[in-house]
Amino acid sequence: MCGHVFHAFAVRSRAQAGYHSPMDQHHTMPFDLAAALQAHAVASPQCAAQVALFDSFLVSSPDVFQRWHPPGHFTGSAWLVAGDGERVLLTHHRKLGRWLQLGGHADGDCDLARVALREAQEESGLDALAVEPRIFDIDRHRIPVRADEPEHWHYDVRFVVHAGADETFVVSEESHALAWRRIDEIAADADAEASMQRMARRWLAARAAGVY
Repeated sequence: MCGHVFHAFAVRSRAQAGYHSPMDQHHTMPFDLAAALQAHAVASPQCAAQVALFDSFLVSSPDVFQRWHPPGHFTGSAWLVAGDGERVLLTHHRKLGRWLQLGGHADGDCDLARVALREAQEESGLDALAVEPRIFDIDRHRIPVRADEPEHWHYDVRFVVHAGADETFVVSEESHALAWRRIDEIAADADAEASMQRMARRWLAARAAGVY
């Protein structure tokens, strides 16, 4: 699994790098997942094997961004941090029954940074969000069979999304609840979902290095 090392040379300023809501704003540069994955491998060498899995899946079919693609599909998720950098907004996921980051299906959109921003906004009701288009974390996990769909894989690509001054969220139909959680508490919580704990530690390491 990817660790929490995040090299400072990968940083760009929010003004240079961030996509902002509203979600129909055009990007100055198109998002290139292959290039973003390679940049992630350079910034976090311990993730090289995981990146290789994502690279292979990316070129395996033109349908990898569609939720109906039988083996699995790419998803985009948001590590949605408060302005103080000390808290993250989590969802108690309605289908999975666990506290997780916000995110969802790409539904054909290969700009996963835009997907993460869209999902963060739709699932939280928050405005004035900004996403860092470099990859923060990746996670490949199996989704169990349900009545309406077979077992499959999610190739989840996670991005840092920054909240604005207004932290008043609205719980969507995707969630049982939403909550702001202290990131240092998640990092120390042995009962936290493994990738949540990993992202918390990655964030703390990046902040200590002056990346965010």
